[in-house]
Amino acid sequence: MRVEAYTQVQQAYKATYTKKTDAKQDVKKTDKVDISSIGKDITIAKKAVREAPDIRMDVVVALKEKLNNGTYDVSAEEFADKLLTEYDGAL
Repeated sequence: MRVEAYTQVQQAYKATYTKKTDAKQDVKKTDKVDISSIGKDITIAKKAVREAPDIRMDVVVALKEKLNNGTYDVSAEEFADKLLTEYDGAL
């Protein structure tokens, strides 16, 4: 029997063997999260959007009054410009 082969095998097993520590350490681990000021601003903005009504009744009432009175006037040129801008953005 070759002693060298036995030594090599023994060394291979020792290389993967991990030593256990005898002393136990009391380590308290805590998680910490820091939110940047931008993150806080985004959170506040999202909350404001969630709480805002879907329909702004003050605007709706004002438009209805203008329509009923016949004072609601839309410029055809402005409407066409907005329509073309919207159409160009969709392409």
